[in-house]
Amino acid sequence: MATFTSPQLEDLQTFLKEWLRHHGRTQSDLRRALRAGSIRMPVLLEELQRLEHEEGLAQLAAQLCAIEEQWLSEQVDGRPDEQLDGQLDLLLQEILQDAHN
Repeated sequence: MATFTSPQLEDLQTFLKEWLRHHGRTQSDLRRALRAGSIRMPVLLEELQRLEHEEGLAQLAAQLCAIEEQWLSEQVDGRPDEQLDGQLDLLLQEILQDAHN
């Protein structure tokens, strides 16, 4: 199975940082959700890359969606900002599109 290209990793990192900021979360929160060994972004990206390699891109997207659902259920108001609604699906589509090119 192919691993992410450097531009894909950069896109994923940018997305993760914006996603965390949007949800008021930290890299530590993501580390806990992924059960990664460190809060450092390279370690988090490595964990996501490992998941994609072992279980596929669909499972990676499903994992991120499950994390987002958990975070949203923990919000007091329970209402996500609609601006980033569906961003994981868009990221998955972009990665799949790049992988086929």
